[in-house]
Parts: sequence; structure tokens; C-alpha cells
Amino acid sequence: MLAAQTILSSHPVEAVVIGTVLLQRSVATESVIFVESGRVVLGVIGSGATAGSVEHQLGVVDGPCWLEATAAVLNLPGAVDAVAQTRVQLRRVPVDEFRAFVVDCASEAQSILLDIAKAHRQQTELTVSRLAKDAEARCAEWLLSHAEASDKGGCSVHLQQRKRAIAAQLGIAPETLSRVLRHLRELRLISGSGRIVDLVDPIGLRTLAGPSAPCQCGAV
Repeated sequence: MLAAQTILSSHPVEAVVIGTVLLQRSVATESVIFVESGRVVLGVIGSGATAGSVEHQLGVVDGPCWLEATAAVLNLPGAVDAVAQTRVQLRRVPVDEFRAFVVDCASEAQSILLDIAKAHRQQTELTVSRLAKDAEARCAEWLLSHAEASDKGGCSVHLQQRKRAIAAQLGIAPETLSRVLRHLRELRLISGSGRIVDLVDPIGLRTLAGPSAPCQCGAV
């Protein structure tokens, strides 16, 4: 806890009721929340979820704790949705003030904090991707993120890992990965059945994966 009393003392306590949405995934926030007491559920509020409920749950946190402070450390929008599962008492610290506090830390502490924040963010984004996307969307996103420019002017992916290892990264069974790749070929989004997978329709894969999916070969 980043010297909580020092940075929090000038900010009033706020009480929120059960079901209050405290953070929204991919939405920038002006403050960092410190939960003094109560329980908050983290995850993804799906399109089919009722108001104030998390459809895909990543976990829960109990106060006292900082809520998704990693995003503020890295100057990024939140990676998860957060909803009050009980009555919650909290304080809000402006992002600029929180980041200034981090900058004032010793350089060694800053370096460690940044490394931890990056690793945590990476793991959270991977987990959220698995929660929020079906197997085809995950596979499409993985293909786009590993694509390279091919000799033919298009994009291709060299499968350097065994399918079992790739499936484990995606959180699916190897049989499911094989089925998804077969279906993507049937849709004419990819071609090839060996170690080289050609991305026939990168734009179609982006549509399937979601607009935030990166493409390393720059085709979309």
C-alpha cells in the first residue's frame, strides 16, 4: 500500500451501494480509487449482464486496497470492470496526484513498481481476453499479433510452437484450436495447414477478434 495515509489524508471518504460500477474497462478515469472497506468484484460486464453485475468474473478484492492502480502507474485506461459487491467506503485520488506521488519515489522503487505493473497488466489483459472472447476471437487475435509480412506481400504466421502450447496460451483445448483453425480456413480467413498459416483476410480476422487486436505486419 503506497503510504496510504500520506496520499489519502486530504481526500474525503465516499460510501457507495451494492452494484455501483466503480471502473469501466478501457475507459480512462480521472481518479485512482482506494477501497477502505467492502468487497469489489473484478471482471467483464458482458452485453447480456444486468445492470451492476459482472458477467465474467476475474476475482474479488477486499479493502483496504488500491483498485486497479496498475493502470494509473502505466498511464493506461483500466483493464477490468469493477463493481461493488457490498457496501463500499472509498477515497478517490486524482490520477495526476497519484502519478506525482509515484514519481517522487526513489528511482529504484519506481523501476520495481513499473516492472510489477507491466507484468500485472499483461497477465490481466490475457485473462480478460480469455473471459470476454470466444475461442475463435482469441485465435484470430493471436494470429494477428504474431503475423509477419510474407514474401508474397501479405501476412503469415510461422507456428514455431506446438499447437498444444498455443492452445494453452489461449486457454482452450488443442482439439478446440484445431477445430477453430479449420473453421477459419472454411471462412477463407486463413489458408495453409502446415507450419505456415497465411492470413488471407486480415480485415476479416480483425472483425472477428475485435478492433483493439494488433496486427504486426501492418495489413490492418
